[in-house]
Amino acid sequence: MTISYNWLMDYLPELPEPEKLSHILTSIGLEVEEMNRYESVRGGLNGLLVGEVRDCQPHPNADKLKVTKVSIGGAEDLQIVCGASNVAAGQKVVVAMVGATIYPVNGDPLTLRKAAIRKVDSEGMLCAEDEIGVGNSHDGIMVLPNNLVPGTPLSEVFPVYTDWIYTIGLTPNRMDAMSHAGVARDVSAYLTHHIRETKVQHVAANGFKSDLPDTPISVKVIDSAACPRYAGVSLRGVRVGASPEWLKNRLVAIGQRPINNIVDITNFILHDTGQPLHAFDADAIEGNEVIVQQLPEGTPFITLDDKERKLSKDDLMICNANGPMCIGGVFGGKHSGVSATTTRIFLESAWFHPAGIRKTSLRHELRTDAATRFEKGVDISQTVNVLKRAALLIKEVAGGVIEGEIIDVYPHPVEKKEVGLKYHYLKKLSGKNYHHEAVKKIMSSLGFEVVREGMDEIRFSVPLHKTDISLPADLVEEIVRIDGLDNIEIPSVISISPSLDPLAVKERLKEKMANYLSGRGGMEICTNSITNSKYYSEEEKLTGVAMINSLSADLDWMRPSMLETGLEVISYNINRKNNRLFLFEWGKTYHTTPQKGYLETEHLAVFLTGDRTAEHWQDKPVATDYYFANGIASGLIGCLGMTPQFQPGNNGTTKISIGGREVGSILEVPTKKLSSFDIRQPVIMVDLLLPELMELQEANRIRYKEVNKFPVVQRDLSMVVDASKTYGEMEVAVASLELPLLKQHRLFDVFESEKLGKGKKSMAMSFFFSDEEKTLTDKEVDKMMGQIIARLEKSVAAEIRK
Repeated sequence: MTISYNWLMDYLPELPEPEKLSHILTSIGLEVEEMNRYESVRGGLNGLLVGEVRDCQPHPNADKLKVTKVSIGGAEDLQIVCGASNVAAGQKVVVAMVGATIYPVNGDPLTLRKAAIRKVDSEGMLCAEDEIGVGNSHDGIMVLPNNLVPGTPLSEVFPVYTDWIYTIGLTPNRMDAMSHAGVARDVSAYLTHHIRETKVQHVAANGFKSDLPDTPISVKVIDSAACPRYAGVSLRGVRVGASPEWLKNRLVAIGQRPINNIVDITNFILHDTGQPLHAFDADAIEGNEVIVQQLPEGTPFITLDDKERKLSKDDLMICNANGPMCIGGVFGGKHSGVSATTTRIFLESAWFHPAGIRKTSLRHELRTDAATRFEKGVDISQTVNVLKRAALLIKEVAGGVIEGEIIDVYPHPVEKKEVGLKYHYLKKLSGKNYHHEAVKKIMSSLGFEVVREGMDEIRFSVPLHKTDISLPADLVEEIVRIDGLDNIEIPSVISISPSLDPLAVKERLKEKMANYLSGRGGMEICTNSITNSKYYSEEEKLTGVAMINSLSADLDWMRPSMLETGLEVISYNINRKNNRLFLFEWGKTYHTTPQKGYLETEHLAVFLTGDRTAEHWQDKPVATDYYFANGIASGLIGCLGMTPQFQPGNNGTTKISIGGREVGSILEVPTKKLSSFDIRQPVIMVDLLLPELMELQEANRIRYKEVNKFPVVQRDLSMVVDASKTYGEMEVAVASLELPLLKQHRLFDVFESEKLGKGKKSMAMSFFFSDEEKTLTDKEVDKMMGQIIARLEKSVAAEIRK
């Protein structure tokens, strides 16, 4: 939100200095993010004077230069070398003195210094329009009217509009401060409470009256829920043209582009009062009737930006007798707007339901100033007063007469809410004892009315411009921000109740896992959990979660998987020649089930693609593969003190389990899925379910044990199995024996050859046995190896090689 200091002075003539005002705004909750000096001409024409050319001679050393003698009202003339072809003796010109800074229209600021040009001293510069920022012409130096006196500051010839502009960061609930009138009201409350009583001087519309008796245009509101109040007035004989300077200056200072006097007045009123207005060309209102209604789904409508949009059945439209003219509260239509030939206008001031406006605005991607205000809730009580003021301004600036009385369709007037505040609650929440009179003074200056007052409680009627007030806590917030958070006393004794953080263990384990991944070269990413529904099949969408009020057409689905958002990041990097990627992300997925309703699950997703080692003069790069991903998963679970098992799953996945409980998976992403993201290299994803891991980890108590003093016995076993068998299946088979003395096992060789038989391969494993109480005998180890061999023969049809 942009606020003008000069504009605020219309409401508060005794305004504090700009710097002090900045501190006041921040202290009352209107945080000033920027404060800048504004000048209609950059530099304010400082250092520029009116000069008179007394003499003009050719430059002795350059054909296209001239040496002039210029008077600026002093005892001696200045010698200035000039290259303009139109310079001549007797002219009144713009002189930039040595030391002055000029601000060209297209260029950086330039500070002048005394210089010799082709061996002739020059003590300044004769300026063109574009060199000082007052125009765009560079055809020659600027020749001024002959009646000007040499030495006159140029700022007196071309008045410069100056102002201070504040950029305020508003929270979404502060619609009441999205205007100069609203900000002035808050500043007035602060000044009244802290300094002296200061009243906001509102611009009255008391002079409004109809010039012609008949009202040429009627209004019909079909959907009063979507449009509870609609007002309008007609004007005839207006002249559309450029706005006066004061109006242009106000708008340009806050970053608005002047268009014409009618449109500029509606923009002025918007930023002045917060109420959006819309001006129709009355001759385009067919049937002289304005109808507020919804139209059938898919109705075509051409908006002001020349685009044809298909309307939704929920879009509220402002129509004439034959069709739509405007998307209500959002954007105007091409054929009903004010043009240079317009002489009759119909001016609209309305209150539209915030939810409907926001949905329409997002649906058509039209984030206009009007929609931004309507969707937050404007003051319904000022609808007609604002309309009167705008009509009077149009009469003043564009001429014309008012036709008929104001039409005000307001079938169900909104009643003000009442909210009570107990004084002990105020102290409890704010930490400060407020005098009852101070509370009333603050709230009254903000527009609240006292309905009932007692010893312990005061009840207020909430003004309609404070749409965010509904609870006693809201009233406390208003009092505290006007009084100032800095004014709340710090107690001499602070009592703190120790508490346990239920997330402490989880966050500590997450940090441990993140450190492991970072140590292995991983980079953490953070993606949006709202994604595009086009990534998912109709079957996947059956259990998915759609966004009811989506931010855009591309962000309309809560992700059911971590895969797609990760692939977006991978695609982005690969397109920028960053092919070696080791990424990880903490995130949630979302589903629905008939039994449990909405479900969200927290994941740790690891994405691997490209070479895992860079090319080196000593080594060739090593590609990322399934086994590297398997090692990452084992390391992650291992750093939590647990050992995972891996088993083949469906659709190219490998299940990761601990003690028979599934905790995640490894997926070699299918080529078809990669192609949809324009990825042409393999990608592997490790997906771990955090709730499962945390629950298992809590049950997994780590206990200290002495280092075993007895030797470890190693036995190797080579076997022939079907080529389809995996090491994971062998691990599961061995683990099912639950041999307490078997401490570790690993695969150390895989060999495939036709000599072994068709579809066969040889796998060799090492087994490590140890007893903490004695040295194992060969007989004991042989017995355990016999059990292992028997289980492998049964489970994976292994043939033991002798």
